[in-house]
Amino acid sequence: MNGNSEKVSCTFICSRDTLDGAYPPLILAINAKRLGMDATIFFTFMGINVIRKGRAEVCKFYPPGFLGAIPGMATFATKMMKKKIDGANIPTISELLEIAQLEGVKLVACKMTVDMMELKEEDFIEGVEIQTAEDYLKHARECRINMFI
Repeated sequence: MNGNSEKVSCTFICSRDTLDGAYPPLILAINAKRLGMDATIFFTFMGINVIRKGRAEVCKFYPPGFLGAIPGMATFATKMMKKKIDGANIPTISELLEIAQLEGVKLVACKMTVDMMELKEEDFIEGVEIQTAEDYLKHARECRINMFI
C-alpha cells in the first residue's frame, strides 16, 4: 500500500486464449491481490475464451515465427509447455482462474466481444461480469497500474 493508505488498484487486459496470453494477467492479478491491491482482468477478443466454460483447459502454445505455422507444431509445443508447467508445479489456467476468484480478482468479459461472438452470460464460468469498454475505462483511469499483456 502507498503512504496515504488509499487502496491501489490495477487492471490487466487478456486478448489471447493461448498459454502465453492467459498466464501473465492471471499471475499478475493474483500477486497484486496478495500485495493488497484491487485487481481486475478484462478479457477481450480471443482472450474471452479463457473465461468460457471448459475452454481454459484447451488453451494452446504457438511457437513464435515459422515454427508456429508447421502443421501439428502447436499441439506438440503445447504438450511440451504443459509438461514444463507441471514439472515446475505451476497451476493450470483453470486452477489459476479458481485461485484468482477465491482471492478476489475481478474477471470481466468485454461486452463488445460478447456481442460479436454471440455469447451469453451462461457461457462463462461463474462470477464473470460483462462490461462495456467505457465502463472498464472509467475504472482503469482511476488505477495506478494498467497493463495490456
